[in-house]
Parts: sequence; C-alpha cells; structure tokens
Amino acid sequence: MNLKSFEVQEDGRLDKILTAELNQSRNQVEQLIKEGLVSVNDQIVVKTGKKLLEGDRVTYRFKEVVPKEAAIVDFDVEILYEDDVMMVVNKPSGLVVHPAPSVKEATLVDWLIYKGISLSTISGEERHGIVHRIDKDTTGALVIAKTNEAHQKLSEQLQDKSMGRYYLAVIDYPLKSNGIVEKAVGRNPNNRLKMDIRENGKEAKSAFFKLAESSSNLELIAVKLFTGRTHQIRVHLESLGRHILGDTLYGFKSKKDTINRVFLHAYKLYMYHPTTGEKMEFVAPLFPDMQNFINNKFNHGEIDEKINPCHIDSYFTTITDRM
Repeated sequence: MNLKSFEVQEDGRLDKILTAELNQSRNQVEQLIKEGLVSVNDQIVVKTGKKLLEGDRVTYRFKEVVPKEAAIVDFDVEILYEDDVMMVVNKPSGLVVHPAPSVKEATLVDWLIYKGISLSTISGEERHGIVHRIDKDTTGALVIAKTNEAHQKLSEQLQDKSMGRYYLAVIDYPLKSNGIVEKAVGRNPNNRLKMDIRENGKEAKSAFFKLAESSSNLELIAVKLFTGRTHQIRVHLESLGRHILGDTLYGFKSKKDTINRVFLHAYKLYMYHPTTGEKMEFVAPLFPDMQNFINNKFNHGEIDEKINPCHIDSYFTTITDRM
C-alpha cells in the first residue's frame, strides 16, 4: 500500500500542512484528502480544513493505477517521446483524454493503463498521468506524467507559462488581422455542452496569426494559448464571427465539404524536462485527413514554409510586441 507518515511540527490546517510537506499543489492535496487517502492519528480524515496540533501524526498514500475491465482498448496512439518520468503523445481525433461519468468508450488514460505505462496519481483516480487535456475532437501533442514528482514540475510550468502549445486550425473565413483575444470564458447558460464569453467566466487569452488563405476563402491560422480554458480557441474565434471547419457545435456549416471532425491540431509543445531542466520542443505531425485537406485547398509549398516549427514562435513574438 506504500503508506508514508510524518509528525506535525506546528499547529495548522491539514491541507496547508500536507501541501508544504509534499510540495504539491493545494488542489492535488485536497483531492488526496477527499478520496480518503489521508489519516490523522490513525483516523481517516476527509475534511481539508481540519485543525492539526503539534505532535499529530499524518499518514498518507497515493492511489495505485488499476485497469478498468469495462474499457476495451482497440486502438493505438503515436508516442512522440518517452523516458522514465514523462511521455508525449500525438492524440487522435475522437479520443477522450480521461474517464468521466458521461464517457462510455475507452479513453487515453485507459490506453495508457492497458499498455502498462507507469502514471502519476496525484490528479485523482480518473486522471492518472494527465497534466493538461485537449478536447475529444482536437488532435495533437499531449504530455503525460509518469511520476508524481514529474507531474508537479510540469503543472508548475503550466502555471508560470514556461510550458505552452501552438495550434493549427482551418477556419471558415479569413481573420481581419493578426491579434490577441482576451475575453473571459464560462459555461453557456442555454447549452451545457458549450462555453461562451461570460463576464463572470475565467480569464482567457489567445493569440491568432494568419498563415494562408485559400481560393475558396478559407484560412489556415496558428494559435497560441496563454490560458487553457475548455473550448477556448473555438469560443474566441466565435466571438470574432469565425469558426473552425468541422466545428458544428459552434456554428460551422457546409454542404460542399464532408468534414467529420474539428480541424484543430496541437502542433507544437514546448516545455522544460521535469528532471533535467532541459528545454524541449515536440512537433506532432498532422493527421492524414487534415493534412490532405490543407494540401488540396492551399498552396503546398507555401504551407510547408509557413508551418515550419522553427518559425511559429516568431509569429507570436511579433504580435505580442505590437500589443
């Protein structure tokens, strides 16, 4: 079971003391407590704010990853990078990242467990290894933590923005200009499946860069996220009167083209290795459906040059310098 314990050195709240002891985020520690994985003086405690006294003994454990029999994994996922503490995958369209009550099919987490890959456990039972997520229909680069220490370091990078992603998307009408959208995002009160621009929502910031226009008035764009809200890119584009091809939830409609999924791809991921501190960059190749569509609609040579991973960073340096 791998129990660990320590003695409280001074009075205080359980969640604060355990956060300091484990050097984990408050949210992750609260999850441990609520799941009944923490005891005080041999009594399980689920109240995060429980007052502790000097001399109390706190015992804790992390949950082991146990495969779920119900999840039938009949697919594979491309691994872009892997070592002892982390891995980066190229998530395909239609694959949900982690289990949830509404999800019936196998998820990325189920695939990871099925493959016998060691995973961090500090994000709760359903989200083993998941540092950040992307939508079911979105494809591209996703980092997985194998150890709790790596998970914590990677989570800190998300918070301080030293980890980030550049996306590629095909939209239904060209943007007027490059620029930044900074509008709070929250749940749509009339449709629980959608997010919307909401005054009381969470801070959200996206930068958009025009890459190439097609003869049929479509546009390939690059996107940089400064925050990671649910459906953030799609909502910010809708606020500009634009939609990603295939995104029927937010309003894309076309009778001419049969597009079965949202053409949004997490193309480049940058971060620092959680153990060595080495700066790392990963490029997730486009999947054949989106790649073939772009090849057919846009100038192939021009696109290859525009989406060169070495150039994408500079596009957004130019935008932010002007803002």
